[in-house]
Amino acid sequence: MSTRPALEGDARTLAEQEAATSDITFADLGLSERMLASLKRAGYLRPTPIQQQAVPLALKGRDLMGLAQTGTGKTAAFTIPIIERLMGGPQRTRALVLTPTRELCQQVEASVRKYGEGTGLEVISVYGGVGYDQQTEALRNGVDIVVATPGRLIDHLEKQNVVFDDLEVLVLDEADRMLDMGFAPQINRIVAQIHAYRQTLLFSATMPPEVEALARKYLRKPTVVQVGRRSQAANTVRHFVYPVPGHRKTALLTHLLKELGDDDSILVFTRTKHGADRVVRHLEEHHVKADALHADKSQSQREQALARFKDGKTRVLVATDIAQRGLDISGITHVINYDVPQQAEDYVHRIGRTGRAAKEGDAFTFMSTEEIGMVRTIERVIGQEIPRISVQGFDFGT
Repeated sequence: MSTRPALEGDARTLAEQEAATSDITFADLGLSERMLASLKRAGYLRPTPIQQQAVPLALKGRDLMGLAQTGTGKTAAFTIPIIERLMGGPQRTRALVLTPTRELCQQVEASVRKYGEGTGLEVISVYGGVGYDQQTEALRNGVDIVVATPGRLIDHLEKQNVVFDDLEVLVLDEADRMLDMGFAPQINRIVAQIHAYRQTLLFSATMPPEVEALARKYLRKPTVVQVGRRSQAANTVRHFVYPVPGHRKTALLTHLLKELGDDDSILVFTRTKHGADRVVRHLEEHHVKADALHADKSQSQREQALARFKDGKTRVLVATDIAQRGLDISGITHVINYDVPQQAEDYVHRIGRTGRAAKEGDAFTFMSTEEIGMVRTIERVIGQEIPRISVQGFDFGT
């Protein structure tokens, strides 16, 4: 049986389908000519649905809750209006973006630099795992936009390296993930130091009760913008489940990698750091170039692994859930759940690393007998049954 079934039906990308039904461009969103020119240089002409709805509201100064699945352009939905608002103003810390991970910090900073090229706006990302000196110098000299993880920002606030007296915009990015990671106390400490007369934008892929409570606490009469239903998986991703005994998963992974094309870019998720390292060792023994990405890796090791993966020097990146958000890497063709995630919503975030920006991708999930119940829970949450693919020699009982 084939290990990669063909996609039936309309083969057009989501972007092509939307273009056939929508003539909306960035010029229709109320942006300045300078901003439009910057977006054109970056190669962006038509906004995604979340950007179509969020950008005009943010430009009006409204508090906003943006809910959309991963890979739909949420980052640009808040960076574009922030840049538009801050252009030409005094150089003070006027915007703060809180994110859960250093990878997301880097992604948001890159977005600001891309869309804000030529505006003179200064941005810095502030996160742990690196030295303080460069961050301290930049913060004390003054920057327009600070993108930070909560823990490291608290450190700088305690050292009085940054103040938010002139802050105009606060963004809580991936709010659900920040709460999952236990950042609620740090968020409360940070927001307590920001005056109430600010614009607050909250973006999230899901909307659990904890996020709703956070929104009620910090947003003033927010407008809710939602694209797709909550916990919906990207419709550009094809899903497949491979039943396999737990002890045969590594062998199945090697088998599938031989079936896939050499140009495919594959992100594999494991439950543990040791599991990621073990899979990488196995792949290298079978002459497959792979890197591991997890919390025990230093910042430089993580950046080097990501750079090799982006450049195509490494075909496979094996990661724990540290990578389920914040990896904005174009061209990931496959996400493989070596271990079924423990939370159904984590499945949505994991597979959101492929099928991004209207490109198609495949999500393979290896299911042992102990994981059948969790797969069924995932199917209920995403609202679809995932087809099972049996591979001879690897199915249950082999």
